[in-house]
Amino acid sequence: MMGCGSPPIEDDEYEKLVIGMNPPRVAVDHTSSKKATLVKVDSFNSHGSLLEVVQVLTDLKLTIERAYISSDGEWFMDVFHVVDQDGNKLSDVKVIDRIKQSLEARSFGFRSLQRSVGVQAAAKHTCIELIGRNRPGLLSEVFAVLTDLKCNIVAAEVWTHNSRMASVVYVTDEATGDPVDDPDQLTKIKRLLRYVLKGSRDKQSGRTAISMDVMHTERRLHQMMHADQECNTDEMGVEEESNASSAMNKPIVTVENCTEKGYTVVNVRSKDRPKLLFDTVCTLTDMHYVVFHATVIAEGPEAYQEYFIRHMDGNPVSSEEERQRLAHCLEAAIARRTMEGIRLELCCEDRVGLLSDVTRIFRENGLSVISAEVSTRGSQAVNVFYVMDASGNPVQRQTVEAVRSEIGQTILHVKDDIGLKSPPQDSGRFSFGNVFRSRSEKFLYNLGLIRSCP
Repeated sequence: MMGCGSPPIEDDEYEKLVIGMNPPRVAVDHTSSKKATLVKVDSFNSHGSLLEVVQVLTDLKLTIERAYISSDGEWFMDVFHVVDQDGNKLSDVKVIDRIKQSLEARSFGFRSLQRSVGVQAAAKHTCIELIGRNRPGLLSEVFAVLTDLKCNIVAAEVWTHNSRMASVVYVTDEATGDPVDDPDQLTKIKRLLRYVLKGSRDKQSGRTAISMDVMHTERRLHQMMHADQECNTDEMGVEEESNASSAMNKPIVTVENCTEKGYTVVNVRSKDRPKLLFDTVCTLTDMHYVVFHATVIAEGPEAYQEYFIRHMDGNPVSSEEERQRLAHCLEAAIARRTMEGIRLELCCEDRVGLLSDVTRIFRENGLSVISAEVSTRGSQAVNVFYVMDASGNPVQRQTVEAVRSEIGQTILHVKDDIGLKSPPQDSGRFSFGNVFRSRSEKFLYNLGLIRSCP
């Protein structure tokens, strides 16, 4: 029995107690649909539970073709129609255990935490977060700094949107393979990377801090770019309006109030792509909206999403300004992961300085990295880059072949050459790549990272 002087049960402890008494129920149905496997989840409802389930399905590289979401008080019931990467029904029953483990782990304290941009020490590596104005050669400069400071890059993800770049980079000490945790070394890393991010034209310097929190990489990138977007409202939409391809693929988002039911109804229509549902739910969750009901259909080239939401305090969206802000944030969350440019895949034996060398060659040939996903599997480096030329235009076929010849045609592959541009009749001798190479080398020389510059 609780004594008179005992503290009351905290909300988190109450939530753990309820979930402990009513653990999540996950079922996989292979028979109800001829085309997809149905994943049914019943669980105690708390803020972020829906995101956790969608995150697990996304991390398992499953495609969600349909979703029906409903919450009743403190309980939610979700049904997801999923297929594997080849469009087939699931054969791996481990998906059930993965979802259960995720929900149960969340219940016992492994919560998603807000934190500032910076450097964090994790169990096996040090995580470095970067955000700043994007420019040709920026990623090359970042990797060059880390390599010069004896950091081995084991994984990274890079997004660019509206002239901004956000990245989460995981590094270890080159000599020991342990996390980089020396205070002096971390201070030097932050100082030099802040200088790189600021460059010679950015009015904002990089914001850095040290934290021990652990965060899902893609969710953290959404949070970083959302926070940066809020601080740079004068830049919002500029790139999308000037880029015909982006404007054509821009999602359509409407936000209206359903007064008789007390909900705000959000409708999203966009080109379908992997992880679309995660990006939308992530944004709604991090903006502190609660999804009460939702229907998602993504069985063709387009995806349709409808959400009935309220604030965490139970109220619908209250102003036109908030409706516009919500619509814009959803548009940005969908657009910032839209893959444009040529997809280049690099698979080879990993080594220290590999990424610095590869991105330097990109820079020297006038290629700009739009997004990247870097990973290490055992001793193998498995990297994906989406690139355009320095002006944001399609890449010349001869440029890609020159890059492949220099890096290695057997290890660097073009995934899809549809977007490659044939060379003009008179290519001339002027090269934007040479211009950006000169500027980048001078910048790195000023940092003391190379011994000479043009």
